[in-house]
Amino acid sequence: MEAQALGKSTIVNLIPRFYDVTGGELLIDGVNIKEVSQRELRKKIGFVPQKGMLFSGTIESNIKYGNEKINKEQMEKAAKIAQAEEFIIAKEEKYNSPISQGGTNVSGGQKQRLSIARAIAIDPEIFVFDDSFSALDLKTDANLREALAKETKNKTVIIVAQRISTILNADQIIVIEEGKMIAKGTHEELMKTCETYKEIALSQLRRGGDWLNGKHT
Repeated sequence: MEAQALGKSTIVNLIPRFYDVTGGELLIDGVNIKEVSQRELRKKIGFVPQKGMLFSGTIESNIKYGNEKINKEQMEKAAKIAQAEEFIIAKEEKYNSPISQGGTNVSGGQKQRLSIARAIAIDPEIFVFDDSFSALDLKTDANLREALAKETKNKTVIIVAQRISTILNADQIIVIEEGKMIAKGTHEELMKTCETYKEIALSQLRRGGDWLNGKHT
């Protein structure tokens, strides 16, 4: 499942238990997440926040941060899926290139792609992207999601996005307004049944509506 929400980071932060629910319960595979240790829970989740987080070290150490056991080929595959390979190999030291604390020596888009590569390298059961594609241009966004889709066929992918194009082909889109779910369905269904969603989609119309009709790149 992929989800679309407008600035609803708090909701996805419940999944890895950065916050706990105050009512009801949150289940993964039928199990209340409060009955699972945070360590075990977070092993199942590849979480990429809105602002990519990098640590002092190298590109390699940052990609391997959540899974130091991966080999060179797995690391490079994660970078390729995340659309980070091109700018990495352009650097003189490639994967050994230094990264300053907070990633201040790379661009916002590069930082985000390295954060995504780190999540992919974990090979989790659940991916959570909290508006993680916002720093990417539309072409990189589309290429990344296409590559990611091939690797996540049997996984759960949850995406918070402000760009409709990012979640256009989601199995299920959830529209949340003022903290409440007001609609859910596919893009085509919501264009017919949810005025709020339709207004957002139309306001983001690009190239004469091609992407709105599924012809985006």
